[in-house]
Amino acid sequence: MADMRKKEDGPQSVANPLGGMPSPHVRRFRALRGDISAWQAFLLGSLCIAVCGGIWWALTRGPIPEERIMPQSVLPSPYETFSDFHDLWFERALTRNTLMSLKRVILGFGLAAIVGIPLGVLCGCFRRVSAFFAPLMIVGRNIPIAAVIPLTLSLFGIGEFQKIMFIFIACVAFIVMDAATAIADVSSRYVDTAYTLGARRRQIIIKVLVPLAMPAIFNSLRLLFGLAFGYIMLAEVIQTTQDVGGLGSIINMAQRRGLRSDILLVLMLIPLVALGIDRLLFWVQRQLFPYQYGGDGLLHRGVRAFNRAVEDFVTLFRRPTELAAAPTAHGTPPAAQDAAEGGKPS
Repeated sequence: MADMRKKEDGPQSVANPLGGMPSPHVRRFRALRGDISAWQAFLLGSLCIAVCGGIWWALTRGPIPEERIMPQSVLPSPYETFSDFHDLWFERALTRNTLMSLKRVILGFGLAAIVGIPLGVLCGCFRRVSAFFAPLMIVGRNIPIAAVIPLTLSLFGIGEFQKIMFIFIACVAFIVMDAATAIADVSSRYVDTAYTLGARRRQIIIKVLVPLAMPAIFNSLRLLFGLAFGYIMLAEVIQTTQDVGGLGSIINMAQRRGLRSDILLVLMLIPLVALGIDRLLFWVQRQLFPYQYGGDGLLHRGVRAFNRAVEDFVTLFRRPTELAAAPTAHGTPPAAQDAAEGGKPS
């Protein structure tokens, strides 16, 4: 029976409509959720880019604008687009505007992470805290982000602070919910083991739940950062004369002046910058969590050494009675703590 079931379920049972069985190469090519090599992924991605470029060239080919499928005023050709890159780089300060957009995203997203991660940890640990903030999180995750622009303008005025707060408001609800979900997904057996070894509630949160949830939290932050980089285009719609425009300002100015080449170039630049930042954050992620993502663990060892140094420094200022009441290195609670707490975890 087992052999018959293997014959029925296996990929070799897929018959060729023209007769006979498909070859092993065909079966590997159409395998459901099958893995591919790195060179195949690179080749297929390059083929997609080539196909898109060919379609772009076909739509805009021809020296006379009237003979084109898409006129130059709507879609310039690849040659016309990339020939304007020199003017975009030097005359419209592409580098400075890109760095300004990155600065705004980093400040706003960093503030959202500083506020959202601790709040998400509390929501994941305590159901009452989660129920209290649930209405705000639902509104923050589902409100149209463009509708937040008038609110931030009325609350924070026109300037750099408004753009930073726009990114903060756009991202903080997602960070809180993802952090709370990561905390809730930690298996309860780790919490039960920590209670058995005499750990207190604060120690379980700091020493057990947060370290186990941090890989998922950091991965969520890496993905959300790319979303925030797209949001900054909306925030840069409103500019003052003192502001450095940013990439969104370049797009808006090019739209008013009819510079379609500048719009296309900026739209191609934004994914490249976002991809570079994502690869950098992924490297950091692998170094921080090598046990899950397979990195060398350089940053992981540095963080552990820093934590040990901080704990040793704090120990110097703790009273002897506090040291005696603290759990031992093996996590066994001393008799004094059992007597004070009745042998129950706090």
